[in-house]
Amino acid sequence: MNKRQLLWATVLATATLALGHAQAQDFPPKKPVTLVVGFAAGGAADAAARLIAKKLATNIGQSVVVDNKGGAGGNIAHQFVANAAPDGTVLLFGSIGPLTIAPHLMKLPYDPFKDLAPVSGGVNFPNVLVARKGLGVRTLAEFVALEKKKPGSLDFASTGAGSASHLAGELFNQRAGINMVHVPYKGGAPALQDLLGERVASYFSAPPTALPHIETGKLVPLATTGPTRPAYLPNIPTVAEVGYPGFEALNWYAFVAPGKTPVALLDRWNQEIVKALNDAEVKAALNEHGLTPQPTSRAELTEFMKKEDAKWGAIVRERKITAN
Repeated sequence: MNKRQLLWATVLATATLALGHAQAQDFPPKKPVTLVVGFAAGGAADAAARLIAKKLATNIGQSVVVDNKGGAGGNIAHQFVANAAPDGTVLLFGSIGPLTIAPHLMKLPYDPFKDLAPVSGGVNFPNVLVARKGLGVRTLAEFVALEKKKPGSLDFASTGAGSASHLAGELFNQRAGINMVHVPYKGGAPALQDLLGERVASYFSAPPTALPHIETGKLVPLATTGPTRPAYLPNIPTVAEVGYPGFEALNWYAFVAPGKTPVALLDRWNQEIVKALNDAEVKAALNEHGLTPQPTSRAELTEFMKKEDAKWGAIVRERKITAN
């Protein structure tokens, strides 16, 4: 083979490789896209995922199917996506627990920072600390004073050991210098039921769950756990406002993909998800569910997850929290 033939062979091989690489990263994918959610249909995560999936499907002209894989606090879904084909056809609506809390509580069959690739932030919402009516407190200061007067006399419900509502309570224990007793439940419904039944003192609840009972006066709202007051609870102060500056405990969901998904596909999905989250109709619909859109760059999501991982890891160690 002479030099000219060798040159043409090299050019042809390079072009073929580039074409194959481009075909491997076709966008939108040639088969339906699956958006995996780690919780059952009907909850906040499912509602948000379906709203966003519908807009994504319209924008890319491709089917985007929501697949609910509930169980183990969302870990089943996260493991499924960690092991899925990295071809851009599978995305996960990942959540705070499996991504940044569970790794500090148990040995997981996947590494959130290696086996899953950040794509974009999704949505977030604060908890609202509500107390049972019969407790006789009306403010967060009164609540803390009652616990300090009788240490260990107050308890707080959560949706399970290691859940976002559990960690919000432990963070507040740390910041307020108190020691409320944690009472884990298998979900929000039984936790709320016992709170309404006066069998537990308080609960760091998702606002949409507690709001109807706040409005009827059955529950006493003490504070919300985000950086600012949510629009649907404008008269309830944040924990940070009433003596604990910097306190923040948000529930959040973010889009991630299988860890080995090509960067070009991750970048393209980031563009599409950010576009969908910035759509006026999508934002309005999410706000109606008490959810705040949180579009980010891939780098911003990576940094956010690292900070959350460090924050909750420190709380787990300091408070000696276990998964049981």
